[in-house]
This record gives sequence, C-alpha cells and structure tokens, in this order.
Amino acid sequence: MKIYPFKIPKSEHTAIILQEDVDIIFYDKLHQHEEIQISYIVKGQGTLIVGDTANHYRANDVLIIGSNLPHVFKSDVFNSKASHMLSLFFTKTSFGKDFFNLEELKSVSRFFKRSVHGFKITSKKKDIYNLFFQINTASKLDRVIIFLKILKNLSSCSYSSLSSFVYEKKYTEIEGKRMQNVFEFTMSHFSEEISLETVSAVANMTKNAFCKYFKKRTNKTYFRFLNELRIEHACKSLHMENELPIAEIAYKSGFNNISNFNRQFQKIKGQSPSLFRQLNPT
Repeated sequence: MKIYPFKIPKSEHTAIILQEDVDIIFYDKLHQHEEIQISYIVKGQGTLIVGDTANHYRANDVLIIGSNLPHVFKSDVFNSKASHMLSLFFTKTSFGKDFFNLEELKSVSRFFKRSVHGFKITSKKKDIYNLFFQINTASKLDRVIIFLKILKNLSSCSYSSLSSFVYEKKYTEIEGKRMQNVFEFTMSHFSEEISLETVSAVANMTKNAFCKYFKKRTNKTYFRFLNELRIEHACKSLHMENELPIAEIAYKSGFNNISNFNRQFQKIKGQSPSLFRQLNPT
C-alpha cells in the first residue's frame, strides 16, 4: 500500500464514511487523504503526529484531522489491549460543492478553518460521544442528521490545535516514504541518543540536505521536533505514573540530565514538570 496518498474506500454514492478500527494498534504509517477525519478514541492511547507536531492521545479523545494533513498514529502496546476508534471521513464537497456555503450552514465554517491544522476538542465531549454512538447504529438518513449535529458541536466547542504548521504541497510517494522512515525511527528510538548522522542516514541524505529538507516540511529543526516528542512522552508519564520520580521520567524520555529536561519542558509547555504533574493528576 502506498504511504502517500492514502485512499479511503467508499462507494460512489456515499457522502460520509463511518469506519470502526479495533486492533492492537491503529494504522501506523504516515499518510494523508483528501477526506477530513473526525475520530473518537473509544479505547487506546499513544502518540499522534499531525503535520509538524507530536501529540498524546488517549481514550475519550475526539480528534479532527484536516484534508491532506499528514499524520501517523503510534499506539502504545505495553498492555496488549485492543485499541478502538470510530472515525468519520468526508470532504467539504461530499454533499455538493455549495452545500456548506448555504446560509443555514454558515455557522459550521469555523469547523473547516480549525480543521486545517487539526484540533482536539476540550469541551462538549459528552455530547459528541453520545452522537458518535448514535451514528454507529443509525440509518443512512439519520446518519446525515447526526453528522450535522456533530459538526455543529465541533464548530462551537473549545479546542486545542494539533499542529502549528502545514506543508502546502502534497508529498510525493518518495517524500512520504522518507518522512515515514524518519518519524518511525524517531518514535521508536526517542529515548536513546540520536545523532544527526544517524537520522540523516535513515533519510538517505547528507546531514546538510536532511536539515534543510526537514525544516522546509515541518518549519522546525529535527532536534526541536525530537525534543517535543520526548516532552510529550514525559507528559504522559507525569500524568499516568504519579509515583515515578521526575528525574527517572526525564531519563526514560531521552534526557541525560535533569537541568536540560526542565529547561526544554518549560520552553515547550510553558511550565515546570512538577507544576504539570500537579495540574494533571491521574
């Protein structure tokens, strides 16, 4: 299967696709698709890279991934429990090119603006959970009605963006494979020391060429991305492993000294690790 582009299977006369994924891991290849994706995580947790940014996802998250926005799920498999996700796929023209331009639907324009960078909802979760479970068993007509209710809620809820930068061009298959290799290597080895020579070899490029290549496609240096991934892992540990000392979390997240860990955490999260743990209890 090609990594870029990824095709969502659908019949010719279907406007929205409902997909249910139940497996140990979600589809873990870097990919992009024309369809906007709305996903409810029923079970499971892990790392989600969207565009240029690493995020942590867990059960009961609702995630929106915009059209042609590169992303990859990296499920945590330490407990071997099945992950479960319900997803809706659609395009802005699924119901016709002018449908969402109707005066009656102008209020959902905020949803499409937010979806460009992807977002995770931080309010109205219960309402959207309930709608997802309704749509899973609804008739085709009721599915469209419930879908519009979901869009209405997603247009007015509080949210946090999943990425800060979107590479404007679609990746070619070769580029997609290269970025997939880099992301996959980084997500598997972030707790180890990674040199520029090593990651450049993974991309099959010289060091200078790789630095320019990665910066152009993510708007950040590779080591900035690596530190963000490490800090995201640390946040997950601070939240879920309350008894684990912060110094040990720093080491397991790939930082060799606590001072650098504290400095990078403050830089990326705007607060200290201890304050983050205090504000995000288990």
